[in-house]
Amino acid sequence: MIHRVSLAAAACAAVGLSLLTVPAHAAGAEASTTKVSQKVASGSDHVKCTSMSNGQLCIVMNSRPQSIDVLYTKKDGSNIKAQLGYRMNGSSSYDRLETISKGDRATSTWTMSWPCNKAVGLIKVQGQGTFETPSATFPGC
Repeated sequence: MIHRVSLAAAACAAVGLSLLTVPAHAAGAEASTTKVSQKVASGSDHVKCTSMSNGQLCIVMNSRPQSIDVLYTKKDGSNIKAQLGYRMNGSSSYDRLETISKGDRATSTWTMSWPCNKAVGLIKVQGQGTFETPSATFPGC
């Protein structure tokens, strides 16, 4: 089942970040082996997105209620089976495995009360690995 959260999606669209994706397992790789281009929008530390070859992955840190939304919009390519998740304080949490088709927007939400922590959005794609967004913080932190 694909969840749709138009408010969080609009926030990602409004930011308009342009990034080259980096697999989570390569995040610590040397800069010479992984090319990363980041464009950070000022004043939007609570919304971060990564453009991928067939879609866009975003994390939105909300303050009321305090929650994390992770969204993946599939723009092209064949169906994938994937889990959305986030990583905070070295620990990762994932939602259910789902099939995402071209034109779909998958969304997962976690409600919490951990003010001023940073988190990254994750997507674990079967047969392709795990990809992540840059880190985001809760608004006001």
